[in-house]
Amino acid sequence: MKIISFRNDVLPLKNQLYRLALRITLDSAESEDIVQETMIKVWDRRETWQEIESIEAFCFTICRNLALDSIKRHGNQNDSLDEHDTDSPDQSLDPYEQMLRNDRLDVVKKLVDELPEKQRSCMQLRDFEGKPYKDIASVLGITEEQVKVNIYRARQAIKVKFQEIDNYGL
Repeated sequence: MKIISFRNDVLPLKNQLYRLALRITLDSAESEDIVQETMIKVWDRRETWQEIESIEAFCFTICRNLALDSIKRHGNQNDSLDEHDTDSPDQSLDPYEQMLRNDRLDVVKKLVDELPEKQRSCMQLRDFEGKPYKDIASVLGITEEQVKVNIYRARQAIKVKFQEIDNYGL
């Protein structure tokens, strides 16, 4: 059995937990609070760490549940991710290309934000965090096959909607 250290095993997950919470709540301040609360809950359960198969999946599960509770509490009145969360523009592109790239990125973010929660969570954990299907299934409490189906449906929905917008406009 591996000895789990808060400093070495749990704290390095804070950025990934923040991104998951942000993807679910779409509120950066609320996401920071959720990550802090997640860390506190994990620390409070330190006596049972040796019984946990994956501390990472355990942390993601707590974070996801807290984020979902937050949405229920606040009525999910958020619009979208903030502009400052995007990467800095590529300086090798001319301004027109940068504008097109940024517009497309905004459209994709909006489409991801509109996905059902389970699809959005699966996609966040797999495509943005690079988690294996097994861990995602453990975090979300579903089977690996359901994870794959949710990711496939999310990608298809984004692809279809993006093509409609790209071809015909908003």
